[in-house]
Amino acid sequence: MTVPPTSGLSAPVRLAMVGGGPGAFIGPVHRMAAELDRKVELVAGAFSRDPDRSRAAGAAWGLDPARCHSDYRALFAAEATRPDGAELVAIVTPNATHFAIASAALEAGFHVLSDKPATATLDEAIALRTLAARAHAHYGLTFTYTGYPLVRRMRELVAQGAIGAVRKVVVDYTQGWLWRPLEAEQDQKQAGWRTDPGQAGVGGCVADIGVHAFNLAEYVAGLSVTDLCADLSSIVPGRTLDDDCNVLLRFANGAPGVLHASQVATGARNGLTLKVWGETGGLIWRHEASEELVLERPGEPTATYHAGETSAGLASPRLPAGHPQGFIEAFANIYSDFAAGIRAGLPSPDVPGIVDGVRSMAFIAKALESARAREWRALRED
Repeated sequence: MTVPPTSGLSAPVRLAMVGGGPGAFIGPVHRMAAELDRKVELVAGAFSRDPDRSRAAGAAWGLDPARCHSDYRALFAAEATRPDGAELVAIVTPNATHFAIASAALEAGFHVLSDKPATATLDEAIALRTLAARAHAHYGLTFTYTGYPLVRRMRELVAQGAIGAVRKVVVDYTQGWLWRPLEAEQDQKQAGWRTDPGQAGVGGCVADIGVHAFNLAEYVAGLSVTDLCADLSSIVPGRTLDDDCNVLLRFANGAPGVLHASQVATGARNGLTLKVWGETGGLIWRHEASEELVLERPGEPTATYHAGETSAGLASPRLPAGHPQGFIEAFANIYSDFAAGIRAGLPSPDVPGIVDGVRSMAFIAKALESARAREWRALRED
């Protein structure tokens, strides 16, 4: 099945969502982000395995009940027969289901934009890469922080040599919401699946937010990590998967790096910080001050870039400087870029794809190996 494109380059890409029903955190975020620029329109979904809950989610979003299913296979089959059927599938389900849903969507001819990580295991990611390569469809991942204007500006400045050759990269991602065993409480759906190996996959914190930090480090530095040494801990008693990660990195040019991710940093909210130092200066971006990018050089005043300024090359600003732009807008940049790529029939260079998906799963797998062996591991996809 190949979905016929809607006539006209400006027509919204028709979206079907799998997951994201009542009680989900990221489903509503996907919907808001997808439709913010009117380049994507949600038309159908399989929002829950429960038919009533799936229809309820669709009704809340103004969808035709006939296009709201409880099984993604039924969704794909139904949409494939419609002249106005969905073109793009968003996957917003627990990690362990990503591979099966993405595979079925690609085989049915749909484009796919998936929540990270791409799959639950490295072997699944490699298999999905093979499938995506032969599919006549686009595949992308919502590594959300790559959508922030000043993250993209930071990447440009590094590539342009504004700080010289990269010497060191430090990325820190601290959350505190899992400081106690929330997964033991019946109404804590998010904590329940994210700490369950059967739903989250082989990694806990390292797969949930560690991959964000890893992807961001490679995305901005423009360098691949070649080796790592990891210490992963399950700090909360009774927890099977890791909830705290400390990883030493070595980049392709020999530069060292440090990645810290924790979901038991008691009191922390969503403290993501990226620092890249080069031969002539350093760049610092903080998610909690996402409107500012700091450039430091020896013997010079600190320079601060602001989102929305008209500097050459500043990517994806939506509002003038001083008007806050946040998480939804960054997410929307990814959707808009991906939709533009679909309409143009070209890859979206700013949207992470299956190559990034495989690398992120290799990072998780090698971090787990390294932590068990207590030694360095080469970051290879084998």
